[in-house]
Amino acid sequence: MIRIMIVSDTHGQHKYLERALEKVKFVDRMIHLGDVEGCEDYIEAIAGCEVEFVAGNNDYYSDLPFELITQIGPYRALLTHGHYYYVNSGMTDLVRVAEEKNVNLVMYGHTHRPVIEYEGDLILVNPGSLAYPRQEGRRPSYIMLELDDENRLHFEIEYL
Repeated sequence: MIRIMIVSDTHGQHKYLERALEKVKFVDRMIHLGDVEGCEDYIEAIAGCEVEFVAGNNDYYSDLPFELITQIGPYRALLTHGHYYYVNSGMTDLVRVAEEKNVNLVMYGHTHRPVIEYEGDLILVNPGSLAYPRQEGRRPSYIMLELDDENRLHFEIEYL
C-alpha cells in the first residue's frame, strides 16, 4: 500500500500542516497543489518524503511548474492549482484539459474547499486548504490517498 498526502493553499502558515503530519504519522509521498509561498524547502524538510509541488496564483517569482503530470501506480494524474482553469466557476475547463492530456485523475486546489468527485472515469480531488478553509465549518483539510495492493485508489478527506 502507498500512502500519499495531498495538500494545498498552505500560504506559508505551517502549524496545521505540522499537525496533519503528526496525525498521519507516515506518508510515502506528498503532493502540494500550490500557494506554497516560497516555503518548499521547509515543507520538504518536515514531510520526510518526496514532495511534488505546482505553483499557485500566490507563488510569485516561483520556478515551480504551473502543472505537472505524474504517475500513481497505473493512474496518470494531472496536478494543478486550478486558477488557470477557472475552477471557482466550475469543472468544465479542467475536465476538458484532463481529456486532452489523457489523465484519469486530476488534483487541484485554489478553491479552499475539499472535494472528491467523479466525472465518468475521471476522478477530481481538491484537498481544500490547511491555512484558510472556506467550506462550511471552515476546518483545515487535506486528503489522504491510498493505493492498495490491487491498484485501487482510496480517498479520504481529513479535517483537523
